[in-house]
Amino acid sequence: MEELSVKNKLDTGKVLVIDDEQILRDGAERILTRMNFQVFKASRGEEGLKILEAEPAAIVLLDMKMPGIDGMEVLKRIVEMDRGILVIVITGYATVETAIEAMKRGAYDFIPKPYEPDQLRIVVNRAREKMQLTLEAEKLEMERKRTLADLHTSQSRVYTIIDSLPNGVLVTDTNGKVVLLNPAFRQHLGIEKDVLPGGDVDAYIQDKELCRLIIDISHGKYVDYDDIPTHELNLAGGRFLLARARPVLGKKRECLGTVINIMDISAMKALDQLRSEFVAKVSHELRSPLSTIHEQLAMVLNDMAEGASEDEQHLLSRAKEKTRGLISTIGDLLDLSRIEAGMASKESKPVQVEELLKSIIDFLGVQATAKKQTLALEIKNGPFPPVMADPMALESVYGNLITNAINYTPEGGEIKVIADMAGTHLRVIVKDNGYGIDAKYMDKIFEKFYRVKNEHTRFITGTGLGLPIVKGIVDSFGGYIDVESEIGKGTSFTVLLPMK
Repeated sequence: MEELSVKNKLDTGKVLVIDDEQILRDGAERILTRMNFQVFKASRGEEGLKILEAEPAAIVLLDMKMPGIDGMEVLKRIVEMDRGILVIVITGYATVETAIEAMKRGAYDFIPKPYEPDQLRIVVNRAREKMQLTLEAEKLEMERKRTLADLHTSQSRVYTIIDSLPNGVLVTDTNGKVVLLNPAFRQHLGIEKDVLPGGDVDAYIQDKELCRLIIDISHGKYVDYDDIPTHELNLAGGRFLLARARPVLGKKRECLGTVINIMDISAMKALDQLRSEFVAKVSHELRSPLSTIHEQLAMVLNDMAEGASEDEQHLLSRAKEKTRGLISTIGDLLDLSRIEAGMASKESKPVQVEELLKSIIDFLGVQATAKKQTLALEIKNGPFPPVMADPMALESVYGNLITNAINYTPEGGEIKVIADMAGTHLRVIVKDNGYGIDAKYMDKIFEKFYRVKNEHTRFITGTGLGLPIVKGIVDSFGGYIDVESEIGKGTSFTVLLPMK
């Protein structure tokens, strides 16, 4: 932090009285001493200026009419010192115009001769409070202007810890200037040791999108810091880095800059790729024999419809049901593999979403009717412009959400599908009055294989892959999915898709 200015060296407990009348000097001293001031006295202007050179007096009582240099000249020289000294003009002969002229030239206040002790106390107290407020304001301003630049030269334990972290750390100020980068950051991005902090962030990070994110954070464009996205860097040689950026906040939660954390996720990427390939391969190999078994069980059940006992028919029906469930799981796994491989959409074409929704509801209406449920579609301000998307992928999104609503709503319940436009996005809401989801599970429902289990849902079959598939497809379209729910009152899923 830079040194305190001369103003901050002023002592608000010291007062200088410059007056050629000794009785007034001594009287002022008595009054001000009782106010806990240290008082210095001078009978002439030249003497007073010499005292100010040696003493950091914050307040000066200055007589306008003195031998030698007059009060106006002394005032001028005090102002030229630029130390923030408050000058109170004392005049017994002048008119108000003279006092005003003195204040125009830099005086803080004036008091006429002869003055009462209370008058002097009020004016000097006001000056002291003014000086204290000024010094405090200057101190706060200096703290506000203090940047993160001292991090680079800091020998503190914090800097030592940052320097030894395996993850890369880079810190910028509010203007996007780099003020710190640790060795791990240099290594991850191949920055030479002779490249020092102080330059613009784009001189250290070549990824323009990440640089733009850093500048946006520094300028306070993110109100909710949980909404700040992570950013992935794809480097040469099959290397992948994950960047997380967050604002550096001051005591008053003002943004002082941005800190960027970089970690190498190449090994995780490779492992994830191997896992996806393994799941896809195994799923593909299993689907064909399971489909054959399912068909053969169906044939056996048909052939044994009359001759088989009730127990035998039950066992075969359960086996057929389980194989169908396995086939459904394998289909979901293959869908997830395609999404993770960036192939969520096979072929994009214009899709009239309201027509697609009518078709899905007609198909699933039988399932809702079997549970005595009401399944309704509401189109607001349609028809809508077509969405460029894979029709099968969109059908999977809306079909999964509506199927979930049917499964997790008791008999006699209501499910409503609402479609409308929200700015430049097409919005589809799937709303039910079913069991609802506890708030503690909300951050897990889009995880693979996760299913909420309670007294209402433990008998509902499923793979726990439907919602992850929905989110993966929506994300691949550049869309957004949100959920609101309340136990015992129902759940509402909202899907926003850009119209492009």
